[in-house]
Formats: sequence, structure tokens, C-alpha cells
Amino acid sequence: MKHNLSSAAKAIATKSKHSKYLNQLVRVDQAGELAADYIYKGQLMVFKHTELKPLITHMWEQEVHHHKTFDTLQTEGRVRPSLLTPVWRIAALSLGFLTAIRGKESAMACTEAVETVIGGHYNSQLRYLLEAEMKTKEGNEGIENLKKIVSEFRDDELEHLETAVANDAHGAKPYWLLTEVIKKGCAAAIKIAERV
Repeated sequence: MKHNLSSAAKAIATKSKHSKYLNQLVRVDQAGELAADYIYKGQLMVFKHTELKPLITHMWEQEVHHHKTFDTLQTEGRVRPSLLTPVWRIAALSLGFLTAIRGKESAMACTEAVETVIGGHYNSQLRYLLEAEMKTKEGNEGIENLKKIVSEFRDDELEHLETAVANDAHGAKPYWLLTEVIKKGCAAAIKIAERV
């Protein structure tokens, strides 16, 4: 789906009572989509000559699109990037690579854990944007476009979660420990990226 990034970026750059939140939203989502891009890049390094290549490539291509979209919003909206961007790259590439080395089930458990947290995170953002859209008289078009972007990307992330479950994520050993550690790491990264 093609989005009007200019109006969304304008809403982000315009000083309003929502400015702080919109800046955090873009900073966190850009960092998160960068991390997702690198997680799948790490997984594809392991699975590039296997039957999983098309599946991982499909999810990776969606994440690259998300990443590029938030890069554009960050630049056009004049949002400061996360100061920890190099850390996010290394951590995400390592996470993708290491879970893939452990096998298909661990890679899929990683995807399930990450996308569970991100789906919930995007839902929280959508609630805020819906409320802001209802209360804001100026800049509604920009907030509406940002809401459409977040909604579409949330749906893609939930599709990835379903794909992971359908591809033996629950077969990872130890499933519970692996997914809980990854979920807690993702939630912590979100909190850190909001501020740093």
C-alpha cells in the first residue's frame, strides 16, 4: 500500500501537544524496524541455501519496506534517531543469526516472540493515534496517514507471528525460556529507544 509520507512527516514535525509522542513513535519504530531488518538478515545468512529461504526472504522484504518508510518519516519529520542505532544493528543481527544456527524452530520462536511484542506495541500506538485524531483539528490528515502506516505494519508483523507458529516455533527447545528472554529484551529495547 502506498502512503502519503509527506503529510505524516509534516504532522510529526509540526509542534503540537502530540509532538513528543509522535517523535518517540518514529524513533522507536525506526529502531525497531531496523532491528527486524537485521534479525531477518541474520536468519537468511544461515538459511540462504535451504527450503526456508523464500519464507525468510518474504518476511525480510516486508521489514526492509517498514525500515525504509520509518527512515523517511524520521528524516522528513526531523526526528532524532536512537543514539544506540549501532547497538540495535549488532544485537539484532546476532539474535537472528544465533537463533537460526540453533535451527528452524528456534528461528521461528524468535520471530514469534519479537512479533508478539511488536504487535502489542503497534496496537498501543494505534490507540493513541486514534484518540489524537479524534481530538486534533489541525493535522488530521497527517495523523490519519501515520495511523494507516502503523496499522498496515502491525498487520504484517502479526502475519509473521502466524507464519512462525505455523512453522514449528513451539518446537524450539527450550521454547518458553527462549521466547520469554526475547520478549523481555524487545520490551526493554522499546523503552530504551523511546528515551535514548
